[in-house]
Amino acid sequence: MSKYSVKELAELAGVSVRTLHHYDQIDLLKPSYRSEKGYRFYERKELLLLQQILFYRKLGLTLADIDAIINDSSFNLINALESHKKNLKKELGDLKRLIKTINNTLNELKNNEIMKDHEIYEGFTTDEMKSIREEVTDRWGEEQLLATEERIRKMGKEGWENTKQKGEEINKLLADVMHLPPEHINVQKAIQLHFTYMNLFYEVSKERYSALGKMYVDDKRFTATYDKYSLGLASFINEAIQIFCQNNLQVNSKL
Repeated sequence: MSKYSVKELAELAGVSVRTLHHYDQIDLLKPSYRSEKGYRFYERKELLLLQQILFYRKLGLTLADIDAIINDSSFNLINALESHKKNLKKELGDLKRLIKTINNTLNELKNNEIMKDHEIYEGFTTDEMKSIREEVTDRWGEEQLLATEERIRKMGKEGWENTKQKGEEINKLLADVMHLPPEHINVQKAIQLHFTYMNLFYEVSKERYSALGKMYVDDKRFTATYDKYSLGLASFINEAIQIFCQNNLQVNSKL
């Protein structure tokens, strides 16, 4: 049976030696055995387990979530691979839509084309787009909806894609700090980024930001949006937002 040292496995899997050491320290991926000198060695079982970890990281799961999944007594490798296949097919569809969006962006840059309403909601179904517009109108009024969409148009297609990517990064950052209490300085710094991000779309007052946080848990559509990054993220963000608002929308830089 083939065996791999830490360095060999790192090169094989395209990860760093430090990453494998970290996975060992947190009991996510233990070596098959250690030599008398303490060197780590990995065999086939660990290679397949690392494959699963990398799959789940690719899907945006936190290490804590991955640990809970692969160490669950009901974990089944075949079922996991079938699930990955299904998710990759979905991701392929998303990538095709992204390529279409990039082509539209190139057309705008080359031909000075103006973004259309439906392009603001690229990636959403017609029903989802309608639902989002109705939700914003019901909560904040049609004037706010039109003002927000106008801000997005002014970003241009490339700017809008960059803005959406920034939102993804912030959501993943929030998922990565879920193990901390919501009042922790690192969580509050992440919320500050989220607050600043939301202000790209409209002026967010203390009251409105607090209401926005509550909406994440009160409305199952918004809950699902955040919980896809990590189960319970919507509730965690709401708790952190309420603390952020109580602190007058500022993170104490001295903490």
